[in-house]
Amino acid sequence: ERKLFLARDHLGQKPLFYAFCAGRFYFASEIKSILAAGAVPREIDYQSLSQYLSLRFIPAPGTMLKGINKLAPGNFLTFQAGKIRCQSYWDVDFTSKTRRNEERIAEELQARLQETVAAHTIADVDVGAFLSGGLDSSTVVAMMARRKADPIHTFAVGVAEQSFNELPYAKMVADRYGTRHHEACAEANLIANLPRMIWHLDEPSDPIAACMFYAARLAAQHVKVVLGGDGGDELFGGFDRYMGLGKVDLYSRVPALLREQVIGSMITRIPENFAYKSVTQKIRWVQQLAALREHGERYAEATFFFRFNTAQKEALFGEVLRPYLDGDTTAVILQHFHSGRAEDLVDKMIYTDMKTRLPEHSLMLTDRMTMAHGLELRSPLLDHQLVEFMATLPSHMKIRRGELKYILRRIAGDFLPREIVTREKQGFMFPIAYWFRNELYPFVRDYLLHSTLVREGIFREDYLRRLLEEHRQKRFDHHVRLWMLLNVAIWQVMYIEGRSREAVEAEIRESLGNT
Repeated sequence: ERKLFLARDHLGQKPLFYAFCAGRFYFASEIKSILAAGAVPREIDYQSLSQYLSLRFIPAPGTMLKGINKLAPGNFLTFQAGKIRCQSYWDVDFTSKTRRNEERIAEELQARLQETVAAHTIADVDVGAFLSGGLDSSTVVAMMARRKADPIHTFAVGVAEQSFNELPYAKMVADRYGTRHHEACAEANLIANLPRMIWHLDEPSDPIAACMFYAARLAAQHVKVVLGGDGGDELFGGFDRYMGLGKVDLYSRVPALLREQVIGSMITRIPENFAYKSVTQKIRWVQQLAALREHGERYAEATFFFRFNTAQKEALFGEVLRPYLDGDTTAVILQHFHSGRAEDLVDKMIYTDMKTRLPEHSLMLTDRMTMAHGLELRSPLLDHQLVEFMATLPSHMKIRRGELKYILRRIAGDFLPREIVTREKQGFMFPIAYWFRNELYPFVRDYLLHSTLVREGIFREDYLRRLLEEHRQKRFDHHVRLWMLLNVAIWQVMYIEGRSREAVEAEIRESLGNT
C-alpha cells in the first residue's frame, strides 16, 4: 500500500516529531534530527511561542519551529500518497464511576501499584529510583524495596537553602528501606549548563528541567535504568489548583465591586513573598481567578498564573508578536476541559492536565533530561491500565476535606513514615528566584537586554527592564518568567541562528566569569 504508520504511546512518555516539506516526509524522536536533513527552514512558530509563554509548554501538534509538528499522545499517524492523517487510538474516560466501597478501592489500588512497579523493575541491569521525598516517588521506592532482596539505589538532589531542600525527607525514606542513597546539591552556576539542557530539550522550558538534569546526571553514575513518580499528581489529584478552584467559587460570591476596588486595591500594595506557595501568591491567585465566571476559563487562567497572561504578553510583545497575543492558548485548554470525557470539576482538571501539561511538559522534561545522560526512565504510575482504574474513582477519593491525594495517603500509611504521608506537597524546585535577584542578576539582565529577540522587535526592551527591576527589588516574583525568556533567548541563538551548543556554552561561561 506504500503507507507509513507511526504511533505515540498512550500518555506521551516519549516524543514523536514529523514534517512534510518539498514532497518528503520526515519523522524522528528529536527536532534536531529533522533539522539535520536541511529541508525545513529555521523559522520560529510565533503562535507556539505565545502558547509557551503562557503555559510553559507547547501543546501538540505545535513546536517552536514552523513546519515541524509533534504527534499527540494516544494517537497514530498514517502517511500515504502525500497525505497525513492523525487519529486517536486511546483515551481515558472519567465519566464511568465505580460503586465499590473505600476499603475495596484501597485494596485494589495497593495491589495494582505493587503489580505495575514490579513490572517496571524487570531488567538485566541494576534499576534505581529517583527519590525526592514526596509522596509519589516515596511510594514507588517503597514498592520496589519491599520486593527486592538487595538494596536499591536511590537518588536525590537538593540545595543549600533550607526552605527548598527536601533531602531530609528523601533520606527518611531511604533509611526506612536501607537503600543505597546518593545525594547531590546544585548551586547557581547550574545556569552554565542551560545551553546543553535546551539542546537536549529541543525547546525552551522552565526551572524544573534543571532539577531533572542534575538528578539524571547523579543517577547515571550508578545505574542504567531508573524509576520515577511521574504522573502521580495527575493520577491521584495532587495539585493545589485542583482544590483551589473550589475556594475561588466561594470568594467569587463576594460582590464584584468590593472584590475589585477595595480588596483588589489592598492586594496590590502587598509586597510579593518569594517563599514557595506563599500566602501572598495564593491571595493574588484567588483574586485573579475570581474575576472570571466560567470554570474552564478559570482553570485556563490558573495555568497562566506564574507565566504570562494576555495582559502581560501585550506589554512584552513587540510588533512581530502582536498578532499572536492569545495564540489560541485558552482555546487549547477549553478544548479538553469541555470534551465530555469528564463531568466532575476535579476530573475535568485532571483530564485536561493529562492531555496537555503532563505529556508536553512533565514527561517531555523527564524523558529528555534522562536521555541526555544515557539513562532509561520508567514511570510505573503512568501504566495506562492504572490510569484507567483511577479514572473510575469518584473525585472524593482523590480530594477530601482539604486533603489532596486522599486514597494514596490512606494506603501509604502502611509503608511510609508518617512525616511523608502527612506533609504538604512542596514541589521539585531550586531557589532560582533568589539567584536571579543576587549572583545571577547581572548575567540575566545583560543576556536578555542584548538578545536578538530585543533587536528584532520580538520582545520589548522596556518591559524586560521592568520585569528585571521588579524582581530585583522583590516587588514581584518573576523568576519563572525570566527563566522562560532566558530559555527562549538561548534557544533562538542555537536553533534559529544555528550557532553550536559549545560556542553558546563558552560565551555564557565567559559572561558568568565577568559578572
